[in-house]
Amino acid sequence: MTIRVLLFAVLAQKIGAAELSLPLPAGATVGDALAELARLHPAIAEMRGRVATAVGLEYVRAGHPLADGDELALIPPVSGG
Repeated sequence: MTIRVLLFAVLAQKIGAAELSLPLPAGATVGDALAELARLHPAIAEMRGRVATAVGLEYVRAGHPLADGDELALIPPVSGG
């Protein structure tokens, strides 16, 4: 299966793209996707424990199952005031 990964803010800047296509085995979870993304992109590995994840506009945890064509958003922490 293949999912679409959306990157925001500092992640998009460090990777140089706002969107990636990620092939994964059937039955993969958000955690599996994060592990593969961390392996492929050091910037994601650096922030792995601090990003929020969402699938289809709903925040999800690492154990959430993915399906072919899903859209996984990686949302880095935001600060400001």
